[in-house]
Amino acid sequence: MAPPRRTNPRRDGLMPELAGISRAFVERRLALRLTQQTLADLAGVSRYSVQTLEAGTGATRIDSVLEIANILGLRLDVRPDEE
Repeated sequence: MAPPRRTNPRRDGLMPELAGISRAFVERRLALRLTQQTLADLAGVSRYSVQTLEAGTGATRIDSVLEIANILGLRLDVRPDEE
């Protein structure tokens, strides 16, 4: 018998910033009526990369994240922490 599959961590268990990024990517992809596979094809990445980015799990290469964001018309903004 195969071992049980690992479950994804709950979205609220992620860092709030990561959960927000994941949610923004999913919402934008759905608004554009793109499947994960179509988005992956347009961005030149694997569907797995799109899945892990949207789920906030796994390690997605930053160049893949930037390319997916570009296709979705999103911009990542990095700012210093405000104290």
